[in-house]
Amino acid sequence: MGSEIRFGTDGWRAVMCDAFTFANVRAVIQAVADYVISHDMRDRGVLVGYDARFLSRGFAEVAAEVLAANSIPTLVTNRDTPTPVVAFTVADRGLAGAVMFTASHNPPEYNGVKWIPHYAGPADPDITNEIEGHIARRANAGSIPRTMPFEEALAAGIVRSIDPSDRYLSRIRSLVALDIIAESGIKIVYDPLFSTGRGYVDRILAEAGCNVETINGCRDPLFGGGSPDPQEESLGDLREKVLSSGADIGLATDGDADRFGAIDSDGTYLGANQIIPLLLLHLIRAGRGQGVVVRTIATTHLIDRIAYAHGIDVIETPVGFKYICQVMRERDVIIGGEESGGLSIGGHVPEKDGILANLLLAEFRAVEGRPLKKSLRAVMDEYGASCTRRIDMRFSDNRKRDALIRRFVEKPPLEVAGRRVCDISTTDGVRFTLDGGDWFLVRASGTEPVVRLYVESKSDEGISALLGEFNALLG
Repeated sequence: MGSEIRFGTDGWRAVMCDAFTFANVRAVIQAVADYVISHDMRDRGVLVGYDARFLSRGFAEVAAEVLAANSIPTLVTNRDTPTPVVAFTVADRGLAGAVMFTASHNPPEYNGVKWIPHYAGPADPDITNEIEGHIARRANAGSIPRTMPFEEALAAGIVRSIDPSDRYLSRIRSLVALDIIAESGIKIVYDPLFSTGRGYVDRILAEAGCNVETINGCRDPLFGGGSPDPQEESLGDLREKVLSSGADIGLATDGDADRFGAIDSDGTYLGANQIIPLLLLHLIRAGRGQGVVVRTIATTHLIDRIAYAHGIDVIETPVGFKYICQVMRERDVIIGGEESGGLSIGGHVPEKDGILANLLLAEFRAVEGRPLKKSLRAVMDEYGASCTRRIDMRFSDNRKRDALIRRFVEKPPLEVAGRRVCDISTTDGVRFTLDGGDWFLVRASGTEPVVRLYVESKSDEGISALLGEFNALLG
């Protein structure tokens, strides 16, 4: 049992009714309880949140049963709730942490669980290793997790239901100029992809008097037949609605609303590699925040050029918001972001927040008064062009995935597309930087048997050349 539970980039995820079972969930939560008790945080209490997936509420109740049996005061969200809301509530209430049931942007057959510690961000490797150690110890001893029936725990008052939305939305209102969005009159379409973001992005905009329309705003555990991932291929409905309604911008969040994506007024998709540079420049111009900028190794270097031009340092981390979180806990940070759609800013919790990102982007669009694509073009004219692409290669198992990575580590190319490799980084996977600044990164996914290839060049032609060379290297 314990051997199949491993915390990856952002928690433990698995296919339901395969590895992700009630028995394994109980084992994980008992280990979390052991962790909380061993660090003398029992009295601070734990929050349990969950997304809109099939059985997520059931898993949440099972978690509460285990925590209650360990005499840990437990709060359970009254409905499916975004991860950033759960993280904020940990900080707001001074809790020991939170258990969050979500598989984020993964397909509907997956579920997952992650521990959000007291500092309200992703658990660092030391913490997840400690929890895994508790799982293994109990499995080896044949120890059975303690449980208390959910209704009994409710009646005893050790488990309580809460609505965390109001306090969270108050914080967001302090971070976003909603009055500017409302006064601009821009038309916004929001797509929560049938998941937890509904009632957050749209609610806060509507309450501020903004012109917003929601699509796919009901809970659907099957996410309309797709994956709740705000990438271009999942946002056909949003693009169609933006174009048909003459909207100025379309906003989207993923399954637990910690990731974001956008559609411009002409139907153009913008992802994190385009949005984060825009928001960085927006925050700099507005004088909002001081300190450094932090990004992952797979994220566009356009961020660096903007930051350096304004005398701001950039810190590069491995992929995973837990590494950005570490920097945000130690340093003043203007913005932290990653290519996969994660973002937070100084003054907020060190957890990625797709709700905040969407609202900041709406604010940016209102201030600029022009389509996002035109603003992006102006930024690239000033700071240099940037084209990025990510390709995912799926394997039948992790061994084949890891073998491909080893090939590039053991036999790195010295020249790619006729250009010298001037730097090789093994911070996370292997990144090759070429003369002129173009680069590509090969790394293994932390949650799936997938190799991700990231490429950045100054032009689409440069991207094509690098991809062609990569295919040649694969033979």
